[in-house]
Amino acid sequence: MRLSRRAAAAALLLTVGSPSSAQELPEALRPTFEEGVRALRAGKLDAAEAAFQRVLEQGGRVAYVHNNLGLVYQERGQHKPAVAQFREAIRLDPAYGAPRLALGASLLALDQVGEATVQLEQAAKLLPREPLARLQLARAYERAGKWTGAVEQYRALKRLAPREPEYAYQLGKAYLRLSEWSLRQLREIDPRSARLEQALGHNYRVQGRNDQALRAFERAALADPTLPEVHLALAQIHIELKNWEDARKEIDRELAIVPESAGARALLQRLQAEEAKSP
Repeated sequence: MRLSRRAAAAALLLTVGSPSSAQELPEALRPTFEEGVRALRAGKLDAAEAAFQRVLEQGGRVAYVHNNLGLVYQERGQHKPAVAQFREAIRLDPAYGAPRLALGASLLALDQVGEATVQLEQAAKLLPREPLARLQLARAYERAGKWTGAVEQYRALKRLAPREPEYAYQLGKAYLRLSEWSLRQLREIDPRSARLEQALGHNYRVQGRNDQALRAFERAALADPTLPEVHLALAQIHIELKNWEDARKEIDRELAIVPESAGARALLQRLQAEEAKSP
């Protein structure tokens, strides 16, 4: 996966003055380095590469110079040389988060998902409030089919930026994928499981397919009549369909299983109110 120039610029802002690094450029090399930074920000990749190479050749072998040179290669889609530069930056300064973030992105582009995930997990620990680190890690988890991890990262992003619609959308999509994964796991473990039918019933309810939801919950109740919440769900559907007698039977069954169920008692009150309004 290639980082956009905007994403690379976000990573770059973390590199110009690396607070974790004890290394500093000699004063004489700073103008050349800053020339390279300006060129990279402007998208002048050949000029940026030339400037950073001159800094390295003249003894400026510090972590953030290697990191910025790696960003040049990454922007060109040259991920193998980019990886080499990011690794050198990490070797020189293991506590420096930016090259781990950029390394993870390049490793994903090279389809090295396992190592990318390791590097991005480290980046997220070192840069816990950097959205790009969370976003890249979520994408790595998605590539690996680790939907629980993806959900956790999108939730962290949502906390960092509660009003960002893209994070809310991605979180919802990750929850959907996690639900689909869970259903596949249930089918593999026990295709006749009451829990599988219960989960299918809830999915159908969300989709507004009440007839299919009703049948799924009925199969769940048949497979395990003592499973909590199944009769409650059946009662809710029957109330919506104005099947008062069936709804009452299902509430009674739920209360027999969970006598203290506040949900069942609230539903009974709703049933009584709906019945009273019904002609």
